[in-house]
Amino acid sequence: MRDLFTVASFTMKEMVKRKSFIISTIIIFLIIIIGFNVPNIIDMVKGDSSEVIGNDTILIIDPDDIYMGTLENLNQMELGTTFKMQNNGLTKEEIKEKIDAEEIYAAMIINKQDNKIQVNYIADSVGMEGAPREIIKILNDLYKDIQIGKLGLSNEQLANLNPEFSIDVTETNENPASGNVFAIMLLSIVLFYAIYFCAYQVSSSITTEKTSKIMETLVTSTTPRTIVLGKTIGIGIVGLLQVAGMIIVSVICCNLFIDPELLSSIIDLSKITPILAIITIIYFILGYAVYSLLYALTGSTVSKPEDINSANGPVAILAVIGFYLAYFSMMNPTSEINVFASMFPFSAPFSMPFRVMMGTATMGQVAISLGIMLVSIIIIARISIKIYSSAILNYGTKINIKDVLKIYKDKNN
Repeated sequence: MRDLFTVASFTMKEMVKRKSFIISTIIIFLIIIIGFNVPNIIDMVKGDSSEVIGNDTILIIDPDDIYMGTLENLNQMELGTTFKMQNNGLTKEEIKEKIDAEEIYAAMIINKQDNKIQVNYIADSVGMEGAPREIIKILNDLYKDIQIGKLGLSNEQLANLNPEFSIDVTETNENPASGNVFAIMLLSIVLFYAIYFCAYQVSSSITTEKTSKIMETLVTSTTPRTIVLGKTIGIGIVGLLQVAGMIIVSVICCNLFIDPELLSSIIDLSKITPILAIITIIYFILGYAVYSLLYALTGSTVSKPEDINSANGPVAILAVIGFYLAYFSMMNPTSEINVFASMFPFSAPFSMPFRVMMGTATMGQVAISLGIMLVSIIIIARISIKIYSSAILNYGTKINIKDVLKIYKDKNN
């Protein structure tokens, strides 16, 4: 146990001293801070643009009085735009002069040709959005109301033309899903990053120490099992602290930069409970253990740092498959594939915490999933330690899959 602690503490010190770790952590914190300030940045940009434009007035020209004076209603709809109406026509040159003089922001000329309403939207720049669709829709509805009014229909007939729909949704599933999908997917991505990239460091650490001959000292001082488990624990603790730091920075940024009403509309805070936090931490630890032990195996099979990416390829593909299996199964939280994703040991860390968050997972399913993961960890650990013990002092060519199978089957190892 003392050797295990020594290897873990040594690994933690080496991990936090790396420039790549320090720089990546700083970048992550900066991204979080900037991300939570996006609404404020948008407001600043809008404020600057309004100063440049100087006017938000839209001039609506209705030369044929198609709307019979009802356009004044637009200013009562709180659309964030001031409307000015006139029936006298203007040329495009005259409208351009008004825009350049900042008397108006844009103009809309409305004409009727046969049974078609033609709207000519004129502005200095329309960007990618084109004509304001919301205003066009309102103009369309106003025109319909005018034409319906000319028919002299009774209130009952008008009600039949514009019925009000009341929709009730009932789920027959015993555990119906509930929760904000955006928040669930965002947290799933964070978990994937935490598990995958922390586990990847195990492979990188083993290969680096193997290249620098430090491994020879470690092997003569303790057992391969202690080295594998010690490195896995050490890097896991650093990774867990890094994730905790991300959460703390995110919470601080939420309180400082995000309006509480906006935050509650994005994330259902009532779903974030102590039980969910405990389950998430447990699955982070178990998911990290699965992938870190696999990376320990691949790291021991190479002798040069430049070979590490190719050796880690199969594990990376497995991790991506597990993540996307969990990610896309969230589209239908009560489906059988979602249940499978929460049981499959390579996707369960990304799936089960959020099935719990959505209320679709039973405690029995959680227990079965945890049992499968623990059994998987024991099997992977046994294989990894055995391969590691024989391959760690190999400084020749990279060991391929056939060599790995041969080493594992060898009873003398």
